[in-house]
Amino acid sequence: MNILWFILIGMAAGWLAGQLVKGSGFGLVGDIVVGIIGALLGGLIFSTFGVSAGGGLLGSLIVATIGAVILLFGLRLIRSA
Repeated sequence: MNILWFILIGMAAGWLAGQLVKGSGFGLVGDIVVGIIGALLGGLIFSTFGVSAGGGLLGSLIVATIGAVILLFGLRLIRSA
């Protein structure tokens, strides 16, 4: 059941990150996939620096969204080069 929540939060974070980061997007499906990968990246970044966004759904969504935004910026930099 935890993996299902992880995927759902990643999907929501991907959509939210796509709305926050304007420009030539990857489309809805691409942003959702980026959100799922960004959720992993956000969790890794936050745990590496020992930072906590709080527990529960909202904290997980914040961490996943930050990771997805960072990933989107990186992908768009690579894509434009």
